[in-house]
Amino acid sequence: MFLSSVAAGGLLLTGAGYAPTRSLRQDPFGVGVASGDPSADGFVLWTRLVLDPLGLNGRGGMPSRDYDVQWQVATDERFADIVRTGTETASWRAAHSVHVELKGLQAGREYFYRFKADGHVSPTGRTRTSPPGLSALSFAIAACAHYEHGYYTAYKRLAEQEPDLVVHLGDYMYEYQPDGYTAPGGNIRQHSGGHKCATLADYRMRHAQYKSDPDLQAAHAVAPWLVAFDDHEIENNWAGPKSSTGAPAFERRRANAFQAYYENMPLRRTSIPHGAAIKINRRVTWGELAQFHLLDTRQFRDDQACEDGVRAGCDDRLAADRTLLGEDQHRWLQDGLRGSRARWNLIGQQIIMAQKDFKLGPGSEVNLDSWDGYAAERAALLKGLKDVANPVVLTGDAHMHHAAELYADPGDPDTKAAVELVTSSIASDGDGYRDTERTAATLAENPHISYIDQRRGYIMARLTQDALTADFRTLDYISRRGAPARTSARFTIPSGERSLV
Repeated sequence: MFLSSVAAGGLLLTGAGYAPTRSLRQDPFGVGVASGDPSADGFVLWTRLVLDPLGLNGRGGMPSRDYDVQWQVATDERFADIVRTGTETASWRAAHSVHVELKGLQAGREYFYRFKADGHVSPTGRTRTSPPGLSALSFAIAACAHYEHGYYTAYKRLAEQEPDLVVHLGDYMYEYQPDGYTAPGGNIRQHSGGHKCATLADYRMRHAQYKSDPDLQAAHAVAPWLVAFDDHEIENNWAGPKSSTGAPAFERRRANAFQAYYENMPLRRTSIPHGAAIKINRRVTWGELAQFHLLDTRQFRDDQACEDGVRAGCDDRLAADRTLLGEDQHRWLQDGLRGSRARWNLIGQQIIMAQKDFKLGPGSEVNLDSWDGYAAERAALLKGLKDVANPVVLTGDAHMHHAAELYADPGDPDTKAAVELVTSSIASDGDGYRDTERTAATLAENPHISYIDQRRGYIMARLTQDALTADFRTLDYISRRGAPARTSARFTIPSGERSLV
């Protein structure tokens, strides 16, 4: 069982022959380590040097100078067999972040990594390369981790299950000022900074505060991550170039948020932002078994129809020319799905794709920030899945678990296109609840949805060539530490079926 030095509460000893020269007054690895975007022969390694996560200038208390950071990759946790090593510059202009893109490693095997700087040694991370063939995959799906709303016990329980991969679908951090968004039971912790994120320093500090949490660090250290942002990494419900609040200088704010996001995530150089633009949609392949198609559902969308929100009678949402993905990304997705040779095609995105009527009884109300606000494009996308091998949509944002079957035409059972698995939040909206009466009524109103659970949690999935099995993991509370996680529902998607069993 892998136990990172984060989880163990200590650091590994420095290796033989490594002579410390301590110009940094304390351990600079207080926000942990991470890896991401695995390939058959490599992955991305990440860390950031931080002395004070709450430093108001966003530089983490670090001096305005560059530091050399050594990295090591080994086949064993004790680093007796180091297979690759090198040195990268942690530039103060990039908030002392480090991104190492490795190639040339063996496919389908586990590796361990760590960093060294100024005599200090980072926690150890575990990662892996993708395998050849149809080797089984275990992966976790997570989203929505408002720091103020509770403890990150769900991240801890996720790490304990030691998945091969973690897919994080957005709202990794929240931009609000302290107590700017209060959980139903009241906030447990508090954002630093005193105001809503706007400047580069604000976003950098907010990321550092979130990453200082040991349970989040443990989840990063246990497996490589695939990450894609939603709205709160920038601003609630933003849409393309438009601020949802009319915030001034929103292009500058997006540029600041994108720069901080890249600096704090295990992303490849292809995601280096260019001003107020960043490339986050990409594909990651897991042998012949699976291809992950990660989407950006914010940067290219039209503004929400009818002034956003959950509303009835909004005909504008049905307009044929409304887009959520943008023309180029929609074509990229369709071409990638048609050309995929993988047994399973997993579409990672942020907002509920299934039609969902929030109004119980006659009439309907839909969430215009979700795919219900872009109905024509959704229908076109789902129709295009007809000849795609085993499409499964992976979703965040909703703060509650859902399992649903997707139809291009909800009234026609012959148009079933895919299955959607929606993860609840890690922490957003506090402890959560189980309203069995309302849930039953909502399921009756939406018969294509098989399961809803309003408690906090994540999804743990196991994928083979024959089936995808999804365990919906829930915690009864996060307002105090130590909650166990349990499997509240389990669904299987047999290969070729596009149905929940």
